Amino acid sequence: MAGNSDPLSPRAKLAVTAGKAVAAASRAAGRGSGSVIGGRVALKLDPDLLARLAQNLDVILVSATNGKTTTTRLIAEALRAAGPVVSNALGANMPAGITSALAGSSDARYGVIEVDEKYLAGVARDTAPKCIALLNLSRDQLDRAAETRMLAENWREGLAGSKAVVVANCDDPLVVWAASSSPNVIWVAAGQMWKDDAWSCPSCGGVMQRPGDDWFCGECGFRRPTPSWALSGDHVLDPHGSAWPIHLQLPGRANKANAASSAAVAAVFGVPPQVALERMYQVQAVAGRYDVVQFQGRDLRLLLAKNPAGWLETFSLIDPPPTPVILSVNARSADGTDTSWLWDVDYSRLTGHPICVVGDRRLDLAVRLEVADQHFQVYENLDQAVAACPPGRIEVIANYTAFQDLRRRVGN
Repeated sequence: MAGNSDPLSPRAKLAVTAGKAVAAASRAAGRGSGSVIGGRVALKLDPDLLARLAQNLDVILVSATNGKTTTTRLIAEALRAAGPVVSNALGANMPAGITSALAGSSDARYGVIEVDEKYLAGVARDTAPKCIALLNLSRDQLDRAAETRMLAENWREGLAGSKAVVVANCDDPLVVWAASSSPNVIWVAAGQMWKDDAWSCPSCGGVMQRPGDDWFCGECGFRRPTPSWALSGDHVLDPHGSAWPIHLQLPGRANKANAASSAAVAAVFGVPPQVALERMYQVQAVAGRYDVVQFQGRDLRLLLAKNPAGWLETFSLIDPPPTPVILSVNARSADGTDTSWLWDVDYSRLTGHPICVVGDRRLDLAVRLEVADQHFQVYENLDQAVAACPPGRIEVIANYTAFQDLRRRVGN
């Protein structure tokens, strides 16, 4: 447990108070949660505030391209078995949002923090984490976040010599390359469905060999490490070989993988796998993801998919045909303004589903679906699409800002 230290300075207290006031004003004006603007104001007043807020916490950082919000929530639930937790549960994962989250609690023992991939090294420097969970790296917002190999290098340099215990997915070569600079790594076999960003060796640039679940570089010898923890079907295997059943209300293989990594993190802090996994069952939805809502007399399940890897995982968990599917894609700044990634998604997996297309970039998506030989209709908005869907629960898949638009429209 983190030791007690001096209370916040008058400057830090002023920064926290000002940030909370600005956040409250933002909420009152209907401009969202206010966490980002509140954090920005607080950091302007005290640039060292994040470090000051973190100094009394056992901090756990979670970073990945996909699954970090859900995994952060699962870890937070597991660690509540050991003490109070503060977390940026709504996904504001850059320094301003993280600062706002930590400023909201003064009695927490653990800080479970989701971190945007680009900011991981800097946030780790500021918060001196006890544990860092690294799940996966794949292409996403390439106009902002840069190429995946560059991100992996940024992680690798930032984690070199870190005192944190790093819990890392041994099935993702980019994550292994990034984590290998750290002296204390716990490897988790969490799987990797999307492999198209990991065919070249991050160490030497050679071609990766991928027989079955294994991987290695035939040129430099870089290879998959032996895991201590593993996802095996519906169970988590711990370092002693014991199998612990995973019972989640969240759907899909990806969330079982998130639970496996979360159990490994919880064990670092003394929470046994059985206790950790039992507490994870309480999570029904994460920031609206996986929620089933009523809209126009229909059941809609809301699913977030932001990039090719995320869409692939999402297609694996939707109900089979002829379940209707609504797809919504935007390309605003928070999504990444480049929609070329649509061509990396295998839309043939939707064959047999009635498909409705909405969102700012519905015509871009329509062209992609046409090339994929899918049957679809384009609509101006969600209301029209829902009205046109055949009977049954509707699966609604959207990228980031499109998902937020949908949540506002359905009152979720």
